[in-house]
Formats: sequence, C-alpha cells, structure tokens
Amino acid sequence: MVNNLINYCKISFYFLIFISLNLFFMSMKFMLKDLVYFIEWEIVSLQSMSIVMTFLFDWMSLLFMSFVLLISSLVIFYSNQYMEEDYNVNRFILLVLMFVFSMMMLIISPNLISILLGWDGLGLVSYCLVIYFQNIKSYNAGMITALSNRVGDVALLLAIAWMLNYGSWNYIFYLDLMSKNFEMMIIGGLVMLAAMTKSAQIPFSSWLPAAMAAPTPVSALVHSSTLVTAGVYLLIRFNILLMDWWMSQFLLLISGLTMFMAGLGANFEFDLKKIIALSTLSQLGLMMSILSMGFYKLAFFHLLTHALFKALLFMCAGSIIHNMKNSQDIRVMGNLMMSMPLTCTCFNVANLALCGMPFLAGFYSKDMILEMVMLSYVNIFSFFLFFFSTGLTVCYSFRLVYYSMTGDFNSNSLHPLNDKGWTMIFSIFFLMIMAIIGGSMLNWLMFLSSGMICLPLMLKLLTLFVCILGAFFGYLISNVSLFFMNKSMNFYNFSNFVGSMWFMPMISTLGIINYPLKLGLYSYKSFDQGWSEYFGGQMLYNQLKNYSLYLQEFQSNSLKIYLLSCMLWFIILLMMMILIN
Repeated sequence: MVNNLINYCKISFYFLIFISLNLFFMSMKFMLKDLVYFIEWEIVSLQSMSIVMTFLFDWMSLLFMSFVLLISSLVIFYSNQYMEEDYNVNRFILLVLMFVFSMMMLIISPNLISILLGWDGLGLVSYCLVIYFQNIKSYNAGMITALSNRVGDVALLLAIAWMLNYGSWNYIFYLDLMSKNFEMMIIGGLVMLAAMTKSAQIPFSSWLPAAMAAPTPVSALVHSSTLVTAGVYLLIRFNILLMDWWMSQFLLLISGLTMFMAGLGANFEFDLKKIIALSTLSQLGLMMSILSMGFYKLAFFHLLTHALFKALLFMCAGSIIHNMKNSQDIRVMGNLMMSMPLTCTCFNVANLALCGMPFLAGFYSKDMILEMVMLSYVNIFSFFLFFFSTGLTVCYSFRLVYYSMTGDFNSNSLHPLNDKGWTMIFSIFFLMIMAIIGGSMLNWLMFLSSGMICLPLMLKLLTLFVCILGAFFGYLISNVSLFFMNKSMNFYNFSNFVGSMWFMPMISTLGIINYPLKLGLYSYKSFDQGWSEYFGGQMLYNQLKNYSLYLQEFQSNSLKIYLLSCMLWFIILLMMMILIN
C-alpha cells in the first residue's frame, strides 16, 4: 500500500512540474510578444440563454500559474516523506491538488463568477486542510479561518450583485470605468474588502497564524503562493481602482500597520511556525502597500520572489519539526547547525533572502520597493512604517537563527536529529537554488527596459543600514532574553499587547464570532422557537389537540354520556328547526 501511495505522490510531482515548465516558457513568449488570449468556452446553450466560461491568458497569469505549480509539485514530493506515517496520505494529496486547482481557477478568471468558484474553493479546501489533524486546536483554527474568509466571500457576492447593472460579470471590460464611475468604485471597495480578508490585513489578521494548525507542507503552499496571495493577486488585476486617492490611502495605512504589527509580534513569539507565519503577514503588508502606491508590477515581482523563499523557509522548518519529534518551540532547539547542517544551510539562505541580502531573491524586489518608496510622494508616517518594518524583519530573522542554530542544544540528550530524509532534502535544495537565482532571473524577465533609480548616497545606503541595525538588535534582544535575564517580563503589559497581535485574536473570536453567534442563538430562541411558535404553529397544534381530546372523551366514554350527548344534540336540532319555521 505504501509503495502505491509513493508512486501516487511521484506521478503528481512529475505531472505538475512538467506543466509548470511549459507554462513558464509560454509566459516568456507572451511577455516578449505582448500577447493576451481571451478564451470563451460555451458550456450550455439553451434557446436564447448560454452559460459561458471565460479564461484570460497573459504573461502575468501564466507566470504565476507556473510558480504555483512548481511549488505545489515540490510540496507534494516533500509530503511523500513528511506524511509517510499518515494512513490517509492519499486523501491529503487529493486535497492539495484540489487546493491548487482552485488557485488555477482564480488566476485565469477575468469573470467575477468564476473567480468566486476558485475563491470559495480555496476557502473550503483550506478549512479541510487546517482541521486535517482533527484535534480541538485544529477545529478552532479551522473555524476562525473559515469565518474570517466568509466576510470576503460575502463582499465578493455583493460585488457580483452590483455588477448586474453592467450586463456582464467580466470585470476586465470595465476596468477603465473604475476610476470614473461611482458604482464601479463601490464594486472596487467590495473587492478591496475581499482582498483584505483573504490576505489577512488588519483587522482580519488573526486567522493567519491560527492556520498553522495545518500540516507543514500545507503551510508551505498556503503561505507562499496560494491562499494568502489570492487577495494580492486580485488587487493586482483590479489595480486601476487604486487610482482613487481615498481608496489607495486607506489601503496604504492598513497594510503599513499590518506590516508593522506582524514584524513587532514576531519578535515576541517562540513558536517556529508562527514566527514564519507572521513574517508572511509582514510581507503581505509590504505587497499591499506598494500596490496601493500604484506599482502593481513591483507588487507582483515581490509576490513571486517571496513565494520561493517562503516555501523554502516552511520546508526547512518542517524538516526541523519532523526531526525534533513535533516540537515547535525555538527555546528547546539550539546548535542545530551541528546535527542538521544541510537543512540549516538552506534555512539560513531563505532567512537571508527574506531579509534582503544582496543578490538573493528577496533583495531585488525589496530593495526596488524601498527605493521607489523613497522616490514617491509619501508622508513621514508611511516612510517610517516601511523602513522600521524592514528592520524588524531582519531583527526577528536573526533572533530565530540565534535561538535555533547557535548556542547549546536545549532538548533531550538522546535525540534523532539528522539530514537523512533525502526526499525532503531534494525539495529543499531545489527551492534553495530558486531562492538564490529566482530574483535575478525574474528581474531580467519582467523589467525588459532598464531604468535608473537616482538617489543621494545616504538614501541609497539607508536600506542596507536599516538591515544591519535590525540584525544587531535581533542579536542583542536574543542575548538579553537568554541567560535568565528576560527583560520583556519587566514590561509585561506591552509584551502581552504586542505578542498577542494587538489583541486581535481575542477581538476576532469574542467580538466577531462569539457575540454575534450568541446574539443569533438568543434571537432564534426568543423569536423562532419563542413568540412565533407560541402564536403560530404550536398554538394551532395545541388547540386542535385539545379539541380532539374532548371528542375522544365523548366517544370513548360510557353509554350514559353518549346517550346524554345524543339527547342534547337532538334538543339543539329541534330548537333550530322550530326557530327556522
């Protein structure tokens, strides 16, 4: 049985990677020749009514699909070993494939109806994957994930209803109207709300770290190129609506605060997967904020480079957790470099790419984003959020390395740590190569005409200076936190506020989920099962039941009562006849 499952994984891997390479070369052709294919497939035609499925193929959708399929193929290959002890690994692979198919549907859809198919498919399958391990923590995480994403689904449904005024749901034809027409601005606002929920911007951020209850291969797929990037991709498609000043300024503020909040929270977190999840949240804030400033190509560029090193980070973290016998606390790690040198090397490469180390994948996109921010017309608050959040990224990355890679090993003296999982190592190595060369490759592909960003020397070196300062503070904070001198306990209220994501999980569970559900329960008991039952169906039922009981009493009783009742009826009838005559 195991061999069959292994073959199943490998077949999926080869099939997906083959399609990924084909799509990548097609995207290059589309990019060089500036091609766009709009395909309409008539599914049903009945009298004057026809149901048409539309697909949009351009360089952006093909390139994104190529990256999604590449990462999902490596994730499935990685799951071959990571999930080998799971009896239901077959079901797991099918769920992952459904997840990828939903993302494909969303990427190539120029139509809000077919986007909703992919959008809801992502939400449903993500719920199934988050509750995969079937414990109380997974169920709670799955519920908050599903209910938070339902807000975005409702916004998308409202946008579909509003688009009825235009006679078609192909939003691609109405993009030029978006900055001119008030109704299209309402549709744009609803789409922006949907994107904010899916990409976990404030105040919908709490579901993203909670979704870490899913298996680690799923986390690698979700946080790199599928679920959380769906909102950013949708806004990249709707980028013209961000021409409106109010909408772009609102999104810039929210995404900047999300980036700042996630970066600050990751420095107070000790769960390995949650630190990486918060780093995803921080990078999503960066993508959203640069998108709100009108640089949609830059946002897409960072989306692709981030997918490479974030999938690598999660795969390395999964390998460490797998070897640590499911322990995720970085405080019980330490000196992993001696036991797992290959995994730790790849982990450090991914961390440096995340920090924007020159000539790795993250450097090309992050450095360009920050330089465009310096060139753009932004206020000092947004400028501070951009650069301080970049410093925080380097800070928590170096803190993570300090806790897990260096020092003394803090777990059991008898431990099974090794690098012998060659199936996992293959996927990790492949992604490490992509994390090194991917940024440069995409830079040459996407920006065919070279442009120069001319800045003063101090501003040009500001990004590098912020990164070095962040690394120094990350080392300093970790050094103070260890050796029984945890200074954060002296500022308990501040640490509690920042470490719990500004109390957002509490507000989400109590304010958004708990109280409305209780209100629904009370109204259901008071009205549906209360007044409306008492004066409606139940009252009628009770009256008829009482009448039938009286009649049964007469029919089933003694002959005397029966004769007496017959005499009464006879007298009544006789009196009525006399009165009539």
